[in-house]
Amino acid sequence: MRPVPFDCGGGGASDEKNPAASTCGVYISPMTKKLKAQHTGPARQRKERAIRVFFFLTALASIATLSFIMLFLFAEGVPLFRDVPVSDFLFGRYWYPTSDPPDFGIFPLILASLSVTLVASVISIPLGVMTALYLAESASHRLRQWVKPIVELLAALPSVVIGFFGMVIVAPFLQNTFNLPTGLNLFNASLMLAFMSVPTICSISEDAIFSVPRELKEASLALGATRWETIARVIIPASLSGISTAVILGMSRAIGETMVVLMVAGGAAMIPTSLFDPVRPMPASIAAEMAEAPFRGDHYYALFATGVVLFLFTLLFNLIADHVAHRYKQTGAATL
Repeated sequence: MRPVPFDCGGGGASDEKNPAASTCGVYISPMTKKLKAQHTGPARQRKERAIRVFFFLTALASIATLSFIMLFLFAEGVPLFRDVPVSDFLFGRYWYPTSDPPDFGIFPLILASLSVTLVASVISIPLGVMTALYLAESASHRLRQWVKPIVELLAALPSVVIGFFGMVIVAPFLQNTFNLPTGLNLFNASLMLAFMSVPTICSISEDAIFSVPRELKEASLALGATRWETIARVIIPASLSGISTAVILGMSRAIGETMVVLMVAGGAAMIPTSLFDPVRPMPASIAAEMAEAPFRGDHYYALFATGVVLFLFTLLFNLIADHVAHRYKQTGAATL
């Protein structure tokens, strides 16, 4: 149809002969009016309300599932403390749950978990962050397109495969090289956990570094800073939030890993005195003993209580990661 002449005078009233005309004389087709009614009508509001309810129920189901798991974990672990004091459980030096009388001290298990996590972090953090810096700042675009997916694919390797590699390849090498009684020890477990943590640390750190605004880098170079000074004083501070989060998430994965430490840590529930002592971290103890623990017995409750402690450690790492991500969110801008 031929549009009504553009005329905004006369108070903007619509043409009586052409009610489809707007207040300024612009023609609005019936299809447009129909679509507008659909976008603002009751049908659209009902659809949006249904979508909101669906997403709310989905989120509620996720929260309810996690809450149920937490309640179940605490419900099965707390009964142990009717017979065993909390201090004896946390700081007891002996874990002999099947002896008579049994000993339920998980202090060696806690130290083993923290030790393998600490040593794995010492290995994986520099390797992961330096690799991320290279990919984001030095590698060519073509090389980055090849290396980044490979690094991310390493995170998809099954933990049992990594544990098998540590048990069959790394353990004999350590035993022969250092003349050890066994190659299944704290150092072997730390190496395998570091290998598992590097892809997480590298991938998240690389994304954080790569997202630093180019203007910050160019401003630093324009002021006479070298490339290394720009990386150390501009890029790293600006991406500190993402790097810190990557590091803590990598440590969180290391402390909660089960299959690798079960296969290569040695399985000895004792306080380690060197890197080459066999140890038994908390996840390995739970996995190895749950099948043989009498149902609803003290050993059963002790394993669930150990799971509660492990859960609290993992929760602590995640809370620290969340705090660091918010605390240093504006580090780059504040530094400049």
